[in-house]
Amino acid sequence: MLVNPKDSLKAGRRGGWAVGGFNIYSLESARAVIAAATNLRAPVMVQTSEGAVKHAGLGNIASIVRRLAEEAPVPVALHMDHGKSVEVARAAVEAGYTSVMIDTSRLPLEENIAATREIVEYARPRGVQVEAEIGQLAGIEDLGEVSAEATFTVPEEAVRFVAETGVDSLTITIGTAHGAFKFQGNPRLDFDRLAAIAGLVENPIVLHGASAVRAEDVALAERYGARLPRATGIPEEFIKRAICLGVAKINTDSDLRLAALGRLRQLLVERPDIFNMYELMGEVEDSLRATVEARIRLFGSDGKAG
Repeated sequence: MLVNPKDSLKAGRRGGWAVGGFNIYSLESARAVIAAATNLRAPVMVQTSEGAVKHAGLGNIASIVRRLAEEAPVPVALHMDHGKSVEVARAAVEAGYTSVMIDTSRLPLEENIAATREIVEYARPRGVQVEAEIGQLAGIEDLGEVSAEATFTVPEEAVRFVAETGVDSLTITIGTAHGAFKFQGNPRLDFDRLAAIAGLVENPIVLHGASAVRAEDVALAERYGARLPRATGIPEEFIKRAICLGVAKINTDSDLRLAALGRLRQLLVERPDIFNMYELMGEVEDSLRATVEARIRLFGSDGKAG
C-alpha cells in the first residue's frame, strides 16, 4: 500500500527500530526493494535521487513505484531524496510522491529554514511528509559533485530548525558521508552529538551516508574488474547504536550500487550464455533484494508492518 511514512517513522522512534530508505533507479531496483519489504513484513521508503529522476524521468519513475506500492501488502512510501531546491520538492509532490526531502543545508541557516518552511506549508495540506537537513554531509553526492567539508549539526540549531519549519523528520550530520569512500582511517561517528540532539528533538531522526560497504561485496566486485580502492562504510554496530539513540530512518544507496555492480560483473564473466537482458537484470534484482533484506533485519524493521 502506498502511504505517507509519518506513522512508521514515529513508531520507529518510539520503538527503537528504523525504517529503511532505499534508493532506486529502475523497475528492477524498485521491485527488489518492495519484494524485500514484503518478504519481511517491513514498512519501507522507496527513494529517488535527482540523478535517478534525470535518468528515468520523474513521471516515469513515480508511476512505476506508485503502481508497485499500491499492489504491495506492506506500507511503502515514495520519497524524493535530497531535493536541492524548492522547485524539485514541489515537482515531486505534484508527481504523487508521499514524502519529500528538501535539502538546502548548504545555505545559511536562515535561508535553509525559509526554504524548508515553504515546502512544509505546501506539502502538508497535500498529505506529504517532509524531511530536511541541518548540517552538511561530506562525500560524493548523487550527481557526481563533491560536497564541501562536513559541518556537524549543532544541537541548539536543530531545536530552532524544527520549531521554525515544522518539519516532520530531521536529517543530522554526525560523521557519516555520501558514497563508498567514507573515511580515511578508522570509522568514527559523534554519538554524543546524536544523543544530545535526540534528547532535545522528538521528531524522527534520519541518518544519511550510512551504507555498510561490506568487504565481501567490495571483494566480489573487484574480483571481476571493479576498482574500489579504500572503499569503507559504516560498521553494523554503529548502526545499531545510532538506532538505540533515536535514529528512526536510515538511508541506503551505495550498498545497493555495490550489490548490483558485483553481481553484474560476475554474470558477464561467468554466464556468457545469457542473451536475454531481462534474465540478466533478473539476476541483479535478486542480489538487490537480498541486500535490502539484510539491511531491514539490521534496522529491526522486519515484522513491523502489522
